[in-house]
Amino acid sequence: MSAIHFYKYQGTGNDFVIMDNRGGQYDSLTEEQVHFLCDRRFGIGADGLMLLNNYEGYDFGMKYYNADGRESSMCGNGGRCLVAFARKMGLNSEVLRFMAIDGPHEATMKGTDWVNLKMQDVKGVEIGNLYFYLNTGSPHFVKFVDDVKALDVFEEGRQIRYNDRFKAVGTNVNFVQPTDNGIFVRTYERGVEDETYSCGTGVTAAALMTSGTEEKTYTVPVQTLGGGLEVRFTKTGEREYEDIWLCGPATLVFEGEIPTPAK
Repeated sequence: MSAIHFYKYQGTGNDFVIMDNRGGQYDSLTEEQVHFLCDRRFGIGADGLMLLNNYEGYDFGMKYYNADGRESSMCGNGGRCLVAFARKMGLNSEVLRFMAIDGPHEATMKGTDWVNLKMQDVKGVEIGNLYFYLNTGSPHFVKFVDDVKALDVFEEGRQIRYNDRFKAVGTNVNFVQPTDNGIFVRTYERGVEDETYSCGTGVTAAALMTSGTEEKTYTVPVQTLGGGLEVRFTKTGEREYEDIWLCGPATLVFEGEIPTPAK
């Protein structure tokens, strides 16, 4: 494999390198190679890398790596970008069904770059002193703040991610401020170990935590540094949420070839 043919996608500024691996040609990528491809100075540059795989019984399989090169838990914006890529690769079912590390998902598209992605149900939320902790396909610490734009997300997020409880496995950390009609979310992502412009599973976790006591369907507009998203869900119990949809843009930035990095 002398060169890698890749596509660069972004969803509200969360950016990804994607390869069509349905022929299995990229199965042997190493942690070091993935890390190099995601490097913003020496490689292509991205928050993560994804492979579009075959998966029996589904339209495709999703394999996701963080920028550090390690395979990771579910990435919501990545899933939306992979759906847009799958359509570009000719997978044209009205509803696309795929398998990710956290289980099956389905998605639809509106136009050429708006993706509605169904997330896993959430059952159980830890409610602590001024924080929430839950898993939306990835683990998320959610904290509401008064002035999210002024916050030092790198320093504050890093302190929580590397505290005694989380440092071994890590957690994503979301800082949330209510707005006139929704929320503004900024996220420190494990694996990237920095703030990203947007985090789909984090936005989802934050939106769920805005719901009131009433068991009904909610629609929450979400602003991130990279743009706007929408989360729709139904609260079915005190700490239970179903029919969760992460909705927003997923666009092709460019495609190209890069020499295969040394192993």
